[in-house]
Amino acid sequence: MATWDLSNTKHHILICNGSSCNMVGAEELTQSIRKEIQERNLDDVIHTTRTRCNGRCLDKCVAIHYPKGTWYKDLRPEEASPLIESILDDENYKEKVSHTFTVEGFVRSSCTNKGVSKDKEKVQKVSKIL
Repeated sequence: MATWDLSNTKHHILICNGSSCNMVGAEELTQSIRKEIQERNLDDVIHTTRTRCNGRCLDKCVAIHYPKGTWYKDLRPEEASPLIESILDDENYKEKVSHTFTVEGFVRSSCTNKGVSKDKEKVQKVSKIL
């Protein structure tokens, strides 16, 4: 296992590799994003982490950019270049944004499914009904 020197890192991309995302190409997306970073000689500037499920399975494939706090949805391997370009330009890849971070918390884009409540009591009640 490597211990990376992150002292020059300005961006961190978390790429979901949970089962739902993997079924539609998360591995290919991960490799495509990493290849784009490598080809632009940005390995020192952009760090990637392959994660397990991030809980937005309807949005598959999901990637999250920090420190900005932007969540992206429906990403495909061929979209690695515009994603990296938008991150470098300090913009959002608007067509693919599911959530943006503000001081009040995360704001869902208008074309994104809300999802289920994280209120455990509500989830248990719904589960019992189903």
